[in-house]
Amino acid sequence: MQAILIIEDNQPFRQSLCEGMTEAGFQVYDAASGAAGLRLFALHRPSVVVTDLVMDDGEGIESIRQIRDLDRHVHIIAISGNPAYLKSSGKLGANAMLLKPFRLHQLIAAIEGPGS
Repeated sequence: MQAILIIEDNQPFRQSLCEGMTEAGFQVYDAASGAAGLRLFALHRPSVVVTDLVMDDGEGIESIRQIRDLDRHVHIIAISGNPAYLKSSGKLGANAMLLKPFRLHQLIAAIEGPGS
C-alpha cells in the first residue's frame, strides 16, 4: 500500500482528501501545518506528499524545501488556490501542481505521473 502525506490547514478540505485517498487504497497521514507535516514525514517516510502552499503558519513553501532536502526521490504535489504560487513551486522541487479546487481523479493522476 502506497503511503501519502497530506499537509493542508483547511480541515474540511483535508478531511475530504484523506477520505478519498483512503478509499482509493492509500495509507494516509495528514497534518494541519507545515511543521506537523515535517514531523510526520520524518516518522513515516511516505512516497507521496501533497502540500498546500499557503497555510496559516506560512510553511507550505518551506515544507517543500525541507522535505526535498530529506528525500530527493519523494513525489511532491503542490496545491493552491492561487496560480501564481503554483508556478514557483516547480522551482522549489514539486513534481506536480494542482489548482484548487480539483477532483480526486486529478490528484490520483498527478500521483501516477504522465503516461499512467
